[in-house]
Amino acid sequence: MFWRRFRQDRAAIIGLIIVSLNLIVAVIGPFVAPYNPFEQHLVSRRAAPSLKHLMGTDAYGRDIFSRVLYGARITIAVGLFVIAISLFTGMVLGVVAGNFGNHTDTIIMRSMDFLLSFPYFFLAILIVAILGPNLFNAAIAVLFTFIPQYARVVRSATLSIKKEQYIEAARAMGSSNFRRIVEHIIPNLIGPVIVLGTTGVATAVILVSALSFLGMGAQPPTAEWGLMVSEGRSYVTSHPHITIFPGVVLALFVLGINLVGDGLRDVLDPKFR
Repeated sequence: MFWRRFRQDRAAIIGLIIVSLNLIVAVIGPFVAPYNPFEQHLVSRRAAPSLKHLMGTDAYGRDIFSRVLYGARITIAVGLFVIAISLFTGMVLGVVAGNFGNHTDTIIMRSMDFLLSFPYFFLAILIVAILGPNLFNAAIAVLFTFIPQYARVVRSATLSIKKEQYIEAARAMGSSNFRRIVEHIIPNLIGPVIVLGTTGVATAVILVSALSFLGMGAQPPTAEWGLMVSEGRSYVTSHPHITIFPGVVLALFVLGINLVGDGLRDVLDPKFR
């Protein structure tokens, strides 16, 4: 039933194809790359796209196509890491706050409100400035910007689920808080959580790439899409291919994720059916 509804959305299928191709590239990219992505050839630097270099070369003569293939694994892995940790943490905090209420709810949600009081990108920059500029710290910074958002959404959903009659019936039968959370609340949160996680990957990739673009994420010579766009910005008028190709690949991946997220929302959320 899920697949039948999902495949009726052509945009979602296109997004699924784009994401699948990117995942395949992330897995096999390093094995099929025609050149070493870190090897410099200054003689052929800033070469235009050709049969020898499908996407041309950058300012150091490195093959852009090979670097894009390598960068897929890094960029996608960071996005999945950020969402997996932040979604799990936010879901735990949101379920605990919504289910137990009182002082527990107050402490958790006021902490989340404090983090939400900062613009999320400013918060990410602030954390990277404290921890130091590298890809792992950029991922940690983005992770902290997602946790309060997910915690609030999950808390609201938990409060709504708590009012259902089957929760009251479970409580009347002597079911413990832990059992109600595991058997009744979390299963009913799976749909919204999947949609949040899917669309969140796109946002996480954009934020990490933006930090790398600003020099606060991945550091040279790492083959990361955001850093590759940044390395070509000095040549955007004379040799635009250095920036265009990694930028287009990044944009297509984010577009694919958003299309899949919209399709999942339509399938899993009864309000959109």
